[in-house]
Amino acid sequence: MNGKSVLVEVGKCIGCRGCQVACKQWHNLPAEKTENTGSYQNPPNMSSQTYTVVRFNEVEQGDELKWNFFKDQCRHCLEPMCKYEADDVVKDAIQIDKNGAVIFTDKTKNLGNINMEECCPCAVPHQNQESGAWCKCDFCSDRLENGLEPACVKACPTGALTFGDRNEILKLAKSRLADVQKSHPKACLLDEDEVRWIYLLQEKETDYQMSIRNREKRYFGLNKILSPKNPAWIAAGSLAMLFKWREDRVRGNR
Repeated sequence: MNGKSVLVEVGKCIGCRGCQVACKQWHNLPAEKTENTGSYQNPPNMSSQTYTVVRFNEVEQGDELKWNFFKDQCRHCLEPMCKYEADDVVKDAIQIDKNGAVIFTDKTKNLGNINMEECCPCAVPHQNQESGAWCKCDFCSDRLENGLEPACVKACPTGALTFGDRNEILKLAKSRLADVQKSHPKACLLDEDEVRWIYLLQEKETDYQMSIRNREKRYFGLNKILSPKNPAWIAAGSLAMLFKWREDRVRGNR
């Protein structure tokens, strides 16, 4: 599975929030009333009108304080748990395009009581209270379809976001990790084998504020695929039984 990916080098992020503005502009999303939470982070979280947010986390480094920034949005999982859950109710309410973008369609308003935010290991999707549809980052799929990079990548002034073919981004991520680890031994890549938005962290994961990450939910999609109730496995099992029956018949006639 190739498609596209983005490398997010959080050490290059300066918290300018240009990506937030670019996302709002491209998707024609309205501004929202926010509140003071005691942080420069604004808005406090993603919503049906805000697909990406730069999170601020103040950490101690020796005798100094430092901001760790984290651009947060849908990671576009390779095996999206939200899609497997939604498909049980409305087929293709959530789709995956040729670039690997996980796209929520208007059909998500017909998912009934299914809570897409709870299905997501990072609690990313939010429901539009007016339309009932679930919303999140769509990887700027319309831009990708026309050979353009995502709006947030285009707007980043420091080169913290690098977009490209997934195989090339993975190579770059590993190369950059080796370089960063020379000065930041705790540097790591975040879930690079599971998602299309690959984060290069300079510090340990707990030094960053990010959306809820429930690793147990990450196995939901895989369990769904491997479930005996999965039509693909039922078909495979039926074919295996047919071949076994034919083999027994052939052996019996020898």
